[in-house]
Amino acid sequence: MELSFYKYQGTGNDFVMVDNRKKLMSKNNTKLVEHLCDRKFGIGADGLILLEEEDDASADFRMVYFNSDGKQSSMCGNGGRCIIAFAKFLGIIGNSCSFTAIDGIHEGIIGEDGQVGLKMNDVEDIFKSSDYSFLDTGSPHHVIFSDEIVGLDVKKEGSAIRYSELYKQQGGSNVNFVEVLSESALRIRTYERGVEDETLSCGTGATAAAIAAFSSGAITTETVELQTEGGKLQVKFRPIDNGFSDIWLLGPALQVFKGEIVC
Repeated sequence: MELSFYKYQGTGNDFVMVDNRKKLMSKNNTKLVEHLCDRKFGIGADGLILLEEEDDASADFRMVYFNSDGKQSSMCGNGGRCIIAFAKFLGIIGNSCSFTAIDGIHEGIIGEDGQVGLKMNDVEDIFKSSDYSFLDTGSPHHVIFSDEIVGLDVKKEGSAIRYSELYKQQGGSNVNFVEVLSESALRIRTYERGVEDETLSCGTGATAAAIAAFSSGAITTETVELQTEGGKLQVKFRPIDNGFSDIWLLGPALQVFKGEIVC
């Protein structure tokens, strides 16, 4: 089979994108997804995303996301922003849309400056301990605050937490190391489960870090700038009585190249 694909990246978090509206690619082919994401023997990416038709008339399309290990996974924030840009490129949408993902329906916007925004689901439950916070922003995230994260061995430290007894029962967690730069800015590095390594950026991780920082009083603004290893993201939210609402993740989402691969 010859498969047409596109490569997109959002602050260095990169994805193989496939227009699967004609169902050319099976969602059950774990080995194929893993092969396509392999950086030496395939195309290379942090994950693969299928754009499919949505039966529900209230949504423009469906997003199906796989980690680079080939397994269908929880919500991906940067992937969500990239599929919005992809849908605009395909002519499916204009500058706004709604689509379904594994965690429900999302809204998307594309600004005049090309920045792509994704509305995340509300967050209600935030677990806080003296050492870390844990919350789900479409994917589970362990958040640790540190005075200095530049020289940190994220793969080693993140893997130890991801595979610890703390998250054994739920299949692991993403792990975020966060440095407070100011009352409205953070630096973040993320270990992603499914990739099993540090990625240059993680959208749901950036969202989790911003909310955890505000919830703990480490920052004071409802608009947060985040410096990732791959670029800058912005998270906006509205605190409510039982959590956070109107959560938006914003940043660039760019097409890198397109091609065909025999698989």
